[in-house]
Amino acid sequence: MVTKPAPTVVLVHGAFADAASWSGVIAELQEHDVAVVAPPNPLRGLASDAAYIASVASQIDGPVVLVGHSYGGALITVAGTTQNVVGLVYVAAYALEEGESLGELQDRFPLSALVSNLKEATYPVQGAEPAVEVTIAAEAFPAIFAADVPADVTKVLAVAQRPLAAGAFEETASAAAWKTKPAWALIAGADQAINPEVERFGAQRAGATTVEIDGASHAVAVSQPKAVAQLILDAVRATS
Repeated sequence: MVTKPAPTVVLVHGAFADAASWSGVIAELQEHDVAVVAPPNPLRGLASDAAYIASVASQIDGPVVLVGHSYGGALITVAGTTQNVVGLVYVAAYALEEGESLGELQDRFPLSALVSNLKEATYPVQGAEPAVEVTIAAEAFPAIFAADVPADVTKVLAVAQRPLAAGAFEETASAAAWKTKPAWALIAGADQAINPEVERFGAQRAGATTVEIDGASHAVAVSQPKAVAQLILDAVRATS
């Protein structure tokens, strides 16, 4: 019997966070001798961000399992068409259909508390007018993003947010890799950033093997890294 090489796991963080949000998950995967890469997500737009993640994956020698949290789920949906990607894992994430935007998917369901608590700012764009980016209002961040994370940690996370280009909500996905690649999904049952119904709908449409954690916040990778790592390990083993 021929054993396929074990995939490298590429962890794609979402908006309002950075790669450090995967720290607990990385530690768990490394304990199981799984190769991990956690690249910075530019957060400047769906097409350009997905192209960056696809580039990261394509330069890895051997198979890759892409893992996306939140907005990162939209990116792996597109970047997952890269030839060496063998599986997709959605963690409290958006799983888009080809031609669908984040805004269109969200609008099918009641809006989460996130939408009314976004703070706008601008950033310079070379040769063009300044563009709009958004973060979560600091005072609302703990309840919306990380309600099951200790207060002293959320205070730090709230001021260390990475902003997302507002235009990312309107860009449409150029592909849906889950149509040809196996998928897994973790639903955060107490998510206040993405309506859990959005997560369930996307996971079901993608035919994903799904687990749900009832009391989990959007920051489930921070609060419950063992559970997140376990689902990723399931994907690694299934594609090895």
